[in-house]
Amino acid sequence: MKLARFSLGKTERFGIVDLEKSVIRPFDVSVQNVVQIIAQTAELLSAAAKGEEIPLDQIKLLAPIIPRRNIFCVGKNYREHAKEFAGSGYEAGAVKGAEIDEYPAVFSKPPSTVVGNGDAVQLHSHVTHCVDYEAELAIVIGKGGSDIAAANAMDHVWGYTIINDVTARDRQRQHKQWFLGKSLDTFCPMGPWVTSADEVKSDGLDVKCWVNGDLRQDANTRDLIFPIPALIATISAGLALEPGDVIATGTPAGVGIGFNPPRFLKAGDEVKISITGLGTLTNRFV
Repeated sequence: MKLARFSLGKTERFGIVDLEKSVIRPFDVSVQNVVQIIAQTAELLSAAAKGEEIPLDQIKLLAPIIPRRNIFCVGKNYREHAKEFAGSGYEAGAVKGAEIDEYPAVFSKPPSTVVGNGDAVQLHSHVTHCVDYEAELAIVIGKGGSDIAAANAMDHVWGYTIINDVTARDRQRQHKQWFLGKSLDTFCPMGPWVTSADEVKSDGLDVKCWVNGDLRQDANTRDLIFPIPALIATISAGLALEPGDVIATGTPAGVGIGFNPPRFLKAGDEVKISITGLGTLTNRFV
C-alpha cells in the first residue's frame, strides 16, 4: 500500500496510490489524518477499493504526514558520512579518531519544516549561506509504546517514506546543538507517499541523491551503524512513541560538506532522492 495525502482543487484528502494504473483511490472525506488510517487500515482499504479513481496527473501530492510532534532524527548513522562530517570543519567539537559514536546522535525537526514532493525549499539567505542536502529513509510508527525491545521493534513500524534532512551547516556548527541548523521552515521535504511495511525490506534499500542530475549519494541501508530496531529501542527508552511518529534514520556520505570546497545549494538547484520501492522525492531550492 502506498498512502498519499493530496489536494484536488481546494480539497485535501488521503488515498491509496495505484502506480500500475497511475491513479489514486481516495478515502472518505472524514479521514483527516494518518493516525485514523493506522487505526482503521483494513476497513479503509476495503472502502477505497470500491471507490472512485482519480488520475495522478490531476492531483497534487502533499507531504504524506504532518506529524503532531517533532520528527525524531538520527545523525552520523553511516560510517563514511560520519567521517566526512568530522573532517569537514562543520562538526562542533569533532575529535579525530572518534568519528563513530558509541550511541546514536538523536535530534529533532519541528512539524513546520515539512513540505511535500515538488514544493519549493527556502534557502533563507538572510540566515544562512551553507544549506546542505541529506537523503534519508524515514519510518512511520504504527503501534506506540515505550521501552520497546529491539527484538520487537519492527512490529511497531507501520510504513516508510523519504525525507531530505535539509541543514544550515553554519548554524549547526555555530550553535553546537543541531536544532537551529535543522529546523528552518521548509527544511524537511517528505514523500512522495508512505509505503506500508509489508512491501518493504528495510535492511537492503538503495538510497540515492542527485543534485541537478549529478549523483551525489549512493548507499544502502544495510550500512546503517545503528539499524532500525536499535534506533526504536534507543528512542523509546523512557519516551513513549505514538502512532504517526516519524523517525529519520540518517544520511550516507556524499553531502555538500563532503567535498573540497563544500558544494552548498543555491537558488534554482534541484535535489532528487530515490529509495528502493519508495518512489522519488524532488524539490527545488529558492
